[in-house]
Amino acid sequence: MTTLVEPRIQAEPTRRRINVYEYHAMAEAGILGMDERVELIDGEIITMSPIGPEHGASVDVGTYFLVSLLGRRAIVRVQGNVRLDEYNEPQPDFALLKWRDDFYRQQLPGPNDVLLVIEVADSSLSYDRNTKLALYAGFGIPEVWIANIPDRVVETYSDPIDGRYSTERKYQTGETVSPGAFDDVELSVSRFIGAMSEEEPKRER
Repeated sequence: MTTLVEPRIQAEPTRRRINVYEYHAMAEAGILGMDERVELIDGEIITMSPIGPEHGASVDVGTYFLVSLLGRRAIVRVQGNVRLDEYNEPQPDFALLKWRDDFYRQQLPGPNDVLLVIEVADSSLSYDRNTKLALYAGFGIPEVWIANIPDRVVETYSDPIDGRYSTERKYQTGETVSPGAFDDVELSVSRFIGAMSEEEPKRER
């Protein structure tokens, strides 16, 4: 008598995503270090590139000029979290947020609070252009800038449609770039990405 052997079904491995609440619990428990540069993307904890001197200088310059020029018109969040949904909490270099007197003390800003995201990219350029740009477009963030240090340009992306930005432009050294929400505010590309061979811009009052 022949015994039939049931074929073994090979189960496909599944990926277990982490939500934002577990992500913060890990930080509170010390599993993630307080100074560890990480962000949550599609339920995965992503380690971000170390901040080099050019990256750090661009963040400092952007902070100085954006805060000085915008005043109380928007909150300039520097390297702080933005909660897009239950599985996505990126940490862009800058997020221009709609003004709130409590500075989002009770909850993290969400997609509807963000006017502009700026990523300063050197070694992270491919990641910012592909993974993060698509993420921001998918959640309807109206405008994203990538301060492209290797190529000395500021790439701007706006008008998200069906998960992609329909308008793209590159600003070269010697030009100024303005947020779509504040077209009277101008930031010098040369100053922002450190092309210091040109004449130093006048200091804004």
